[in-house]
Amino acid sequence: MSNSTPSTANGNDSKKFKGDRPPCGPSRVLHIRKIPIEVSEAEVISLGVPFGKVTNLLMLKGKNQAFIEMASEEAAITMVNYYTTATPHLRNQPVFIQYSNHRELKTDNLPNQGRAQAALQAVNAVHSGNMTLSGSASAGDGGLMPGQSPVLRIIVENLFYPVSLEVLHQIFSKFGTVLKIITFTKNNQFQALLQYADPMNAHHAKVTLDGQNIYNACCTLRIEFSKLTSLNVKYNNDKSRDFTRLDLPSGDGQPTLDPAMTAAFGAPGIISSPYAGAAGFAPAIGFPQAPGLSMQSMPGALGPLTIPTSAVAGRMAIHGMVPAAIHSVLLVSNLNPDSISPHGLFILFGVYGDVHRVKILFNKKENALIQMADATQAQLAMSHLNGQRLHGKVIRVTISKHQTVQLPREGQEDQGLTKDFSGSPLHRFKKPGSKNFQNIFPPSATLHLSNIPPSITDDILKDLFASTGYTVKAFKFFQKDRKMALIQLGSVEEAIQALIDLHNHDLGENHHLRVSFSKSTI
Repeated sequence: MSNSTPSTANGNDSKKFKGDRPPCGPSRVLHIRKIPIEVSEAEVISLGVPFGKVTNLLMLKGKNQAFIEMASEEAAITMVNYYTTATPHLRNQPVFIQYSNHRELKTDNLPNQGRAQAALQAVNAVHSGNMTLSGSASAGDGGLMPGQSPVLRIIVENLFYPVSLEVLHQIFSKFGTVLKIITFTKNNQFQALLQYADPMNAHHAKVTLDGQNIYNACCTLRIEFSKLTSLNVKYNNDKSRDFTRLDLPSGDGQPTLDPAMTAAFGAPGIISSPYAGAAGFAPAIGFPQAPGLSMQSMPGALGPLTIPTSAVAGRMAIHGMVPAAIHSVLLVSNLNPDSISPHGLFILFGVYGDVHRVKILFNKKENALIQMADATQAQLAMSHLNGQRLHGKVIRVTISKHQTVQLPREGQEDQGLTKDFSGSPLHRFKKPGSKNFQNIFPPSATLHLSNIPPSITDDILKDLFASTGYTVKAFKFFQKDRKMALIQLGSVEEAIQALIDLHNHDLGENHHLRVSFSKSTI
């Protein structure tokens, strides 16, 4: 195998991989490996389409590799984070995606680029067509109307195969944090109301999914914005679920799946694998079991939007969530061993869930295990923090195979690397239904500050951040409530560090500063 490389790729990206290359920082160019030889350009592009516009493609067929360029780095990060938890498949073969060390693809004068450009134009035409047809507020520009609801009303047509609440949660979680789902039958149609944390997530989901099929040739999604702006869920069962309140009762205790549906799912009470395909319908692309369908052959199929069941604990108990112990421990790697502490990881991961235990590995201090309160919180922390920079290094966050983090035995040398935080007063999500669940956002350079006492001025807060070593670019108090403010720092990495350093900082007058990431900018 030769190591000659196209002008876009420097040697690193195209050489045979030994899996030991340090991961690159985020880039909108992604490098895809182990692509089966017969895969078409459209199939490779289909991996990127659910996450945003694909702007360029370079296939290296002889090397079973490709590069795709997304329109934005944000779309690329979302895509890499998603495929870290659910390995993508092309033609039944797993493929591997990572950031390239190129910032953009220059393919103008390379041979054989005609097919790639034609495939890109075809896919983008279909997508921009969808956006205009769906009659969404965007008029094709991806914009959001003021006052738009975070709640979607979903109707599933051609229901030849049952669609469960879990399936809807898997598909719609691709576009942001799903807080609540209620399913019901009305006018003989299966319908659902689904509430996101943010109206922008609802907008992207509607634009991308309206008119798509969940399974091949059936179960078509029709999506509109609901007039409701918030859902009130009383019971957590297979008809309704509030993901922010795992303490809700399941209702009358009777299983509410009708017998025909249970039969279609196999074992009573447990969904063994609803995707094995019933009534002769192969599930849409994205499952190891499904035949490798290309975008061209199935324009209506949801492509890689559905997750292989193994990614969701394999078997799902119909009543509650996935049992809390499964998948609630995270493995964090590529940490900076000189700067990291259990307390720092507790504060950072505590933005996305309640951290019970942290263990920095004794022999490999660049790795740590973090035990979250449950699997949902672990998933949230992973999707938001994987690929972020901490103490100058890009960290990697994956689900660990460990079920718990063990505390050291008495007398065992530990150097304070393992800490139990289960009784900490700093947990943000202890109270069921806490409004903190509504305020979970990805790391951003702008921080939301709250619990500020009346005597504290903007200069005092700006000096606090500046004297700790951060660049303060902008600051403003909330007009209606001076207990809260926004502060913009020099970069996302600085903001992550500042949150770790200054969350719970004592401001006097019995007030401790609360720091979160903000979705707003100043």
